[in-house]
Amino acid sequence: MNIAKLSASTLPRRHWVALACSVAALTVWSAPAFAQTTYPSKPITIVVPFPPGGSADTISRLVGQRLSDQMGQPVVIDNRPGAGTVVGATYVARAPADGYTLLISSGSTFTANPAIRPKLAYDAVKSFDPIAIVGRIPLIVLANTSVPVNNVKEFATAIKATPDKFSYASFGSGTTSHFTAEIVLQAVGAKLLHIPYRGSAPAMSDLIGGRVPFSVDTVTAALPQLKAGKVKAIAVTTSQRSSQLPNVPTFAESGYPEVNADTWIMLVAPKGIPAPVRSQLEKAMADIVATPNMQKALREQGAEPAFSGAQASVEQIEKELPLMRAIAVRANIQPD
Repeated sequence: MNIAKLSASTLPRRHWVALACSVAALTVWSAPAFAQTTYPSKPITIVVPFPPGGSADTISRLVGQRLSDQMGQPVVIDNRPGAGTVVGATYVARAPADGYTLLISSGSTFTANPAIRPKLAYDAVKSFDPIAIVGRIPLIVLANTSVPVNNVKEFATAIKATPDKFSYASFGSGTTSHFTAEIVLQAVGAKLLHIPYRGSAPAMSDLIGGRVPFSVDTVTAALPQLKAGKVKAIAVTTSQRSSQLPNVPTFAESGYPEVNADTWIMLVAPKGIPAPVRSQLEKAMADIVATPNMQKALREQGAEPAFSGAQASVEQIEKELPLMRAIAVRANIQPD
């Protein structure tokens, strides 16, 4: 029916009024059906830019499982490692901003990479809409059991007196492990030979085997080795002690308050996600992190439950980026 061709002169008034009311009713009824779709209406994918098995991957799976319960849809974990998280981050940056493709990653993606890689395929600020930080992972300075160093004072004395005698391992050049080590060395006033590894596992293996005297790693990776007595803890690099290592001091309480570094796990979406969807995900993450079983699960992974919402997550990146760039210049940190 071509309604545009009908007029009051060709249709009785009572029929015209009835037709007009019917069209109005149809418009009111049908508009929400086309304008609104309940989110989520299909599975959500969380991209993890790390290989399976690491702490970030394990935490991502904890988040995914609970997000699925919260949202009533399957959550698929998609591991896309490579190039220091660049592969996975770039994939998500180019994905549709509809809330069905998300990225969960650490500070390596959002502040370490941009500090040392001027030509990234993504922009840490412009490519993503942060949703929430779900936890923070302390880092720790470790020593081989045969090294005659047991605390921060002995560590500082030894490496300043004979720097050529020592070296340290990180889990990669330009990673949070590398940046944190340089923060510690700057505070102590020493320089050590840096030996970058491709991941935490080989670095830990060489520390245990005595091929390197010191390393900087996450508390997550250190916990099982410390419990087994295979390595020694010197100090954690956060301002507060780790809840999983309450007897290990911080550098701050050992006389170096400028040492306050950790890594954090953040959930983000591609830039331009609808505001209601972003708010829905943010609230879901707040509810998830608030549950005792999630907090327990995070601590078992060496992470500290620490929810920060969307705006606070944006501010975390904006605050940390210039600091990381300054460290990179001072310590001449280069990517692999």
